[in-house]
Amino acid sequence: MKTLYLVRHAKSSWDNPNQGDFDRPLNRRGEKAAPFMAKLMQQKSVNPDLILSSPANRALTTAEIFCETLGYPPENIEQRIEIYEGGLNHMLRLVQQIPDSCTTAMLFGHNPTLTSFANFISGKHLENIVTCGIVRIDMKNSSWQETLLNSGELMWYEYPKKYR
Repeated sequence: MKTLYLVRHAKSSWDNPNQGDFDRPLNRRGEKAAPFMAKLMQQKSVNPDLILSSPANRALTTAEIFCETLGYPPENIEQRIEIYEGGLNHMLRLVQQIPDSCTTAMLFGHNPTLTSFANFISGKHLENIVTCGIVRIDMKNSSWQETLLNSGELMWYEYPKKYR
């Protein structure tokens, strides 16, 4: 079985109006939520074989925080610009290209694409994956190449405010 974790980046800062979207850092809330959610994944025994991330500062920083907690080497994060720039079809192709030797993949990205992608492959309807929200999807097929519409089952959706 293949398992895909879709993680929306933690809350980012809008403090600097001159800073471009790509470079926005995490704000204080995001800096607290990311380690908390990473610890929750550790408690759930999540052990990714592969971490893919948007190279945008807020997504990559979130991924690095998860790496620290989950024991995944941060230098092995695959930064993929299509997670930041692309839409649903880019995400689908990206997941279909994951090597089948990988059983558990974690992808750090952005909305609205992340929510649309979760809904597409699970056949469920999440209104919105909130910042630092995590969706677990168990794939129904043995190959990532077979990722298509309704090819996965949404197992759970975790988010920081659920634990406050």
